[in-house]
Amino acid sequence: MSVFELQLDTDRLILRPPCAGDLDDWAAFAADQQAMRHLGGTMPRTVAWRSLATVVGAWQLQGFGFFFVFEKATGAWVGRVGPWQPEGWPGTEVGWGIKRDRWGQGYAPEAARAAMDWVLGQHPWQQVIHSIDPDNLPSKAVAAKLGSRLLRMDTLPAPYAGKPVEIWGQSRAQWDASNATR
Repeated sequence: MSVFELQLDTDRLILRPPCAGDLDDWAAFAADQQAMRHLGGTMPRTVAWRSLATVVGAWQLQGFGFFFVFEKATGAWVGRVGPWQPEGWPGTEVGWGIKRDRWGQGYAPEAARAAMDWVLGQHPWQQVIHSIDPDNLPSKAVAAKLGSRLLRMDTLPAPYAGKPVEIWGQSRAQWDASNATR
């Protein structure tokens, strides 16, 4: 099966690798100043296209990348969640970004759990991190719901060079232990 046929299902969500047909939803999200405030800032549509191509390329190069997330009930695009490790990144990350009109509905932890289960089942990662802007309290809450904790301060590579981030995370063993009790 091609990675582009991959689909993860949760109770309320469908996660799949992005495709060209997702550009309108992605570009609208990337243009939302509040949604993008902790994700590197807004992008015009032309840059959002390049960003989409980067995520699709990550799937080709690494066998993983962000999933685009859809509500089962409506088919609506609600965000992007998943494994991410570009060159120079501070670790093997599972990150998230949810559309503002879907904030507070529990979609980020629901989708992130599915993505963490998938990536740890498919790849030999020994740790999952979440790089979080120090002012992003909602993302810290999501990380805590996933069982992650603050590990250290770090910085991101270009184009975010020098931007301080909190690195939250947990080991594969910690994730496996928490899954055994779920």
